[in-house]
Amino acid sequence: MRDLISITVPCFNEEEALPIFFEELEKERQKLPCDSEVILVDDGSKDRTPIVMQELAAKYLGVRFLILSRNFGKEGAMAAGLSEAKGDYAVVMDADLQHPPCYIGVMYDAIKNPENGKSIDSAAMYRTGRKGEKRIRSFFAKRMMKRFGKISGIDIPPGATDYRMVSRKMLDAYLKLGESNRFSKGLFDWIGFDTKWIPYENVERVAGKTKWSFMGLAGYGLEAMLSFSDKPLKYAAVLGGISCTLAVIFAIYVIIKTLIWGDPVAGFPSLFCMILFLGGSILLFLGLIGRYVSKIYMETKRRPLFVVKESGGGKKED
Repeated sequence: MRDLISITVPCFNEEEALPIFFEELEKERQKLPCDSEVILVDDGSKDRTPIVMQELAAKYLGVRFLILSRNFGKEGAMAAGLSEAKGDYAVVMDADLQHPPCYIGVMYDAIKNPENGKSIDSAAMYRTGRKGEKRIRSFFAKRMMKRFGKISGIDIPPGATDYRMVSRKMLDAYLKLGESNRFSKGLFDWIGFDTKWIPYENVERVAGKTKWSFMGLAGYGLEAMLSFSDKPLKYAAVLGGISCTLAVIFAIYVIIKTLIWGDPVAGFPSLFCMILFLGGSILLFLGLIGRYVSKIYMETKRRPLFVVKESGGGKKED
């Protein structure tokens, strides 16, 4: 019996890129040594993306669509598509052709024919460069991934993408994770199955504009770190301990200096700077603690990751 690959494609305002992407995807589907289905997920788009999806589902075999009731973010759209996957293997990829469809077959071969006979349950892609991106954005993206790995203990190579293929058992394990604060790159690694990382050259977006601003990426990176580690709180405690120790040492110094030289009022500028530093540190770490508390608050609500407004497709061969 032939394997079935479920290809999930989350989309947000991709009416220009989607038809071009699908032409390339269909070429690759014809080359695959197995069957495939495509699950297009509209994440609350404001353009004609849902209409384009419906047209593609009516035209091509094995294409389904999900239209979410609003924008739930990429993580929610990914979860929506993967929850509908029926295949023996599942793929997640973007619709802007920055995840070239030709690598679907490469990932499938890597899982089916692993090196040294060692079984793996996932093949994932990482970029060896960021051609076409702004240098400052590329620099901070690399630094963010390195920092995330150190803080969380999750082993993700620089340039890692969401483009990957996973086995059915790995997908089932992923779908059991009920948390609402999600960072799928980290979650797939946390699950613990063996993954083969495959390098590829970065490809520029085929049409449309990126939906990720610099601040959006920075916020996403911060949320990822807070979701996987409590080390920022430990750093805050260490800094607090160091500050208290320095304050005691400085107080002893001031007392001794006053008793010996009788100079009780000197050092006002340094004292002013210390107060500003400590006050800023307190506010910073109160905000950090607040982020953790807010995450706990959101998790206790147990709200669904997504809400489907409409679904359809799945045209079969006559």
